[in-house]
Amino acid sequence: MPLRDYQQAAVDAALNWINRSIEPALLELATGAGKSHIIAALAHWLSTEKSRKVLCLAPSKELTEQNHEKYLSTGEPASIYSASIRKCLKHSVVFGTPKTVKNSIKKFGSEFALIIIDEAHGITQTIKDIIEQIKKQNPNVRVLGLTATPYRLTSGYIYAYDVAGEPMSESVARLPFFNTLLCRVTPHDLLERGFLTPVVSQARDGYDASELEQDRFGRFDPKQVEQTFEGKGRLTSQIVRDIVESCHGRRGVIIFAATRQHMREVLASLPQDNARAIDGETNKKEREQIIIDFKAMRFKYLVNVAVLTTGFDAPHVDCIAILRATESAGLLQQIIGRGMRLEDDKKDCLVLDYADNISNHSPHGDVFDPIIKPINTASESEEIDVICPICQTTNKFAAVKNNEGYLLHEHGYFTDLLNMPILLDSGEYMPSHHGRRCYGQSIVRGEAVRCDHRWASKECDNCGHLNDITARHCEQCKHELIDPNEKLSLEIAKFKKNPYTRTVDKVLAWQVTSHISQRGNETVCIAFTTEFRTFKHWFMPAKHAEWIALSSAVFNGRIAPDCEHFIAYLKFATMPTTVTVKRINDSKFYTIYAFNQESQE
Repeated sequence: MPLRDYQQAAVDAALNWINRSIEPALLELATGAGKSHIIAALAHWLSTEKSRKVLCLAPSKELTEQNHEKYLSTGEPASIYSASIRKCLKHSVVFGTPKTVKNSIKKFGSEFALIIIDEAHGITQTIKDIIEQIKKQNPNVRVLGLTATPYRLTSGYIYAYDVAGEPMSESVARLPFFNTLLCRVTPHDLLERGFLTPVVSQARDGYDASELEQDRFGRFDPKQVEQTFEGKGRLTSQIVRDIVESCHGRRGVIIFAATRQHMREVLASLPQDNARAIDGETNKKEREQIIIDFKAMRFKYLVNVAVLTTGFDAPHVDCIAILRATESAGLLQQIIGRGMRLEDDKKDCLVLDYADNISNHSPHGDVFDPIIKPINTASESEEIDVICPICQTTNKFAAVKNNEGYLLHEHGYFTDLLNMPILLDSGEYMPSHHGRRCYGQSIVRGEAVRCDHRWASKECDNCGHLNDITARHCEQCKHELIDPNEKLSLEIAKFKKNPYTRTVDKVLAWQVTSHISQRGNETVCIAFTTEFRTFKHWFMPAKHAEWIALSSAVFNGRIAPDCEHFIAYLKFATMPTTVTVKRINDSKFYTIYAFNQESQE
C-alpha cells in the first residue's frame, strides 16, 4: 500500500536518524495516522535493504496481529512471537509482545539491528530490560518508538529534544527515555486533510469527581472512585438515558465506566438486547466474541472498564461516552481516539463527558492540545529562556527571584542598567536562573554528546575539568574534589563520615516534592545535597518541631499550616543555607535538628 506523504516523511526522518545515531528516538503519530503502515515500511527497508533483523513490540495480542498483518501486505513474510498467538523466529522481521519476548530473551541475539516500540508512551521496565539485553549483544541496536500521546502521567513528555532539536524543559519532561522527537503528526493535521473523523465534544451534567485525589504515582484512590461513581442509581439512570437520547441515529457507542460495579449499573439501564459489557476479568473467548459482534454492529452499546483505551479499532464507532475520571491527559486522548477512525457515511464522533475530563486536561478548550505536567512538580516558578553562549541552544530554566529588578541577559545573567553583568563576591556572574548545565547536544560517532557549558560548576584542581557543583569526584579524572592540601577540610570530611555525630552541613541544592506515606499521610519530601552527602527527609505537620523549624527557615519566619500550603508557597521559599543533621545508626535515614546555623566550615 503506497504511503501517504506524511507517512513517508516519518519513515524518511526515522531512517535518517538511525543512519547517524544509536540514541533512541520517537515518532508522534496521531490516532489514525497509520502507525502500522509506517512500522511495516521501516521494518521492510531494514530487512530487505540491509538484511538485518527487526523486532517490533506491541503491548497486546490485537496490536501485534494488526501490525503483523500490515507488514504482510508488503509481500514479505514475518514471524509472530507471542504466547497468546504463536512463537516463531523464522523470519527476519518479528512481531512480539514484551512479556513473551523477555521470557525467551536468550533467543534474540546480535542479529537484531532495530527495535520498534508501538504505543511507546507505555514503555515498561520489561521493554527496557529487552533493550538492555539485546544491547549487550549488539551495542549499536537502534530503538524507535511510535505513539499518539508522547507523555506519561508521572514524568511528562517522554523525549528530551523536540522536532527542532531544542531541549525540553525539566518542568514538563522528567528523565525522558527517548532522546529526540523526529516528527509530529497531530490530530489537527489529519482532520484538516480529511484523514480523521471530526470530534464534537460536549460536557454534560454528571458525576462530581472534583474530590478525587491522586497518589504520588498519579492514581486515584480506589475507594474514592467507588464512592464517586458507584451506587448513584438515579443519577446513573439519567446519564444513560441522556446517552441513548443523544445517540439516536448513531451506529456504535463505547461507554467508559469507572469500576466493574459501575459498569454493571450502567449496563442495567441500557436496552438489554442492544448492549454488552467487558472488562479485564471477562472470559477471553467471551470477550473476543463480544468485540466481534460489536464490530459487526450486532449491538450498539459497548460498556467497558479500562480495556478499550489503546489500539482498539472499530471504525463505525461514532459516539464516546466518558462516565469515569481520567488521571492522565494521554488516557483521555486514547479514549477519544477510539471514535475518530474514518467510515463511510460517518460525519463526526460525538464525545459526551460526564466527569469534567476535558475541562480538567484541556482548560483552554482544545481537546487535542492538553496541558502536560508531571505530577508532584513542587514549584510553580516562572521559566525563562537562556541561550548558551557556546552552542547557542535555548534552554528553559526556572527563574531566580528578581526583587531588585535587574535586567536579564540572554545568556542567563543579571545585568545592571548599563547591561553589564553583575559580579558576585566569588568572581562569577550572578545567574538569573537555577540551571546548571546547557542541554545542547550534538551527535558524535552516533552518540549524543552534551554541551560542556555550565552556569554553576566546581573546578577540579587536578585536571581543571568543570564538574557539577554537587559532584564529589571529578567526572574526568576521578580526583576527589576536596582540596587535599587543606587539612581542615579533610578533618571535617572525616568528621562528617561519623554516623553518630551531629554536624552542620552547607546546603548546595534541594528538591522539594509532595509525597504520600505508606500510612496515607501527606508529607513534604526534600532531597538535600550537601558537599558531603545527598539524602532525603520526609516532613509532616504532625512532627511539630521539625515542621516549624523547616517552615520558619524557608518562609522567613512564617509557618505553613499544612503540606498543601507548603507546596503552594514554594515560589516564595528560600533554600536553607545549612542543615544540622545526624545519621541514624547505619541506615539511610537522618535526624534533622535545625536549619541556617553557622557552618563548621
